[in-house]
Amino acid sequence: MPRHLITSALPYANGPIHFGHVAGAYLPADVYARYLRLCGEEVLYVCGTDEHGVAITLKAEQEGLGYREYVDRWHDEIKGLFDRFQISFDHWSGTARCQHHAEASRRFFRILLERGHIFDRTEDQWFSPTLERFLPDRYLQGTCPNCSFEQARGDECPQCGNWIEARELKDPICTLDGSTPELRATKHWYIDLPKLQEEGLQAWYTGEDDTRPHGPWKPNVDGYVQAMLRDLHARPITRDLPWGIPVPEELEGAEGKVLYVWFDAPIGYVSATMEWAEQQGTPEAWADWWQNEDTRLTHFIGKDNIAFHVVVFPSMLLGLGQEWDGKRFQLPHNVPANEFYNLQGRKFNTSAGWYLDNEHFFGQYSADAARFYLLSSLPETSDSEFTWEGFQTANNALLADKLGNFASRVLKFNAKRFDGVVPESDGSLDADDALQTADARLGAIGAHIAAFEFRKAVAALMDGCDALNQFFDAHAPWKLIKSEDVEDQARCRAVLERCLAYLELISRRLSPFCPTAAERLATMMGEAMGEARWGDESAARRPARLAAGTTLGEAEVLFTKIDDDTIAAEIARLEGAVA
Repeated sequence: MPRHLITSALPYANGPIHFGHVAGAYLPADVYARYLRLCGEEVLYVCGTDEHGVAITLKAEQEGLGYREYVDRWHDEIKGLFDRFQISFDHWSGTARCQHHAEASRRFFRILLERGHIFDRTEDQWFSPTLERFLPDRYLQGTCPNCSFEQARGDECPQCGNWIEARELKDPICTLDGSTPELRATKHWYIDLPKLQEEGLQAWYTGEDDTRPHGPWKPNVDGYVQAMLRDLHARPITRDLPWGIPVPEELEGAEGKVLYVWFDAPIGYVSATMEWAEQQGTPEAWADWWQNEDTRLTHFIGKDNIAFHVVVFPSMLLGLGQEWDGKRFQLPHNVPANEFYNLQGRKFNTSAGWYLDNEHFFGQYSADAARFYLLSSLPETSDSEFTWEGFQTANNALLADKLGNFASRVLKFNAKRFDGVVPESDGSLDADDALQTADARLGAIGAHIAAFEFRKAVAALMDGCDALNQFFDAHAPWKLIKSEDVEDQARCRAVLERCLAYLELISRRLSPFCPTAAERLATMMGEAMGEARWGDESAARRPARLAAGTTLGEAEVLFTKIDDDTIAAEIARLEGAVA
């Protein structure tokens, strides 16, 4: 049986994250991890904040804060939003706080250097005479050489999305003091991606290396990576910065230089696993997850991180060979990247006020409703968006009306007519057409999750609820119970037993998507609730018969409806924030 190592892109400790981030890389990973755990699989889900890099040093300096003080603030705030969304990390860390990270990063660097996959180069870089420092990446602003956008950064252009070689930036200025920099010679180190492509990256990615299998790539991932592999270049992996993982000091010219954030950040997955293993009292167990052929490594990311997780990091892992304790690292089995998730027709923009305030949102609405709506509108193959109208529909028409109302009707009717215990059934309705539809749809949920088709998974859940509502309505137990006909009475009991059996199943199928509601439904099912497991119910295997006389719990409202005035006020509030 494979073990599943799951990661989500390390959120950058440079500001708040928003619902778009959660939808892209964290909620899908959480659902996947919860599903696998329910299936009895061995799962480790690690994440943490990315705490180095130019954007952090620049913002910290502008705010007059120490670098560690600055990232600590955002580390805690980011985790707070994940907690509200009930993201179930097995371990949460950070690249500046994990005691294993610096040494692991330098070990990566040294092995790659010794194996000829890293080389140094002396070249001109922008230097500020007024500040007496080199100016990497976002310390520079100028005109993009590709699209002529006048506010391009020294590493990429936000207008056209292209990476930029800083020396090609036109009319550059220093973002700290507005001065004009000059070019001066300095040494930096590069990872030789073209060489690694020839030595195994290409064969792994295309599936030609059968010793390193992987799942099918999503079309959006494959299109991006195929284009990148056609014109792959060496990438710099060091910067002139006062904050970060220092380049190994034994190297000539290393003084004042740190590892580039996109070299050390993905190593954070490895170091976080080391930290987790140490806290478990088994410090060597990290290798069972990273250097064992039974491991399936899955990276959940947004599309802006595809290059680093499907090309750069696999190249780094590949380049280590077997130099790390005589074993090779496992490469990703899949990278189900999502596109961008927007808000009410525009991109999320916290600085401009176009975002959902976390405190306000979770003070008014449930995490389950938020999770469900985001999953039903995920940007799996193209950009999508959160709209307040869509959120209301998902909460009211789907969760409250289809699922919550079915549970309430069944349990309240059973409490009134059968004293809150499971009635005895003769099994006469077990093969009902509507129940067979429910079997097929509820049975398909797991396959959709396993294939990273989360929108289809929640749609299948709702289809199953539709079929069960049709079953309940078609047999009208409220009429059967009033009949003096013995067969009608038996049919009424059979209807209720089947509905209760399917509610028990729904509680388990709902759990990865809406964990709190699933727990509440399980409580409502009382002694009829089975163990916490996914189960093998499918189109070919209906839910088992519930034991007659089993005591049930009390019905509750699972999902509270949201009225039109509340939604109108939310839209006005959002639009007023940017007026």
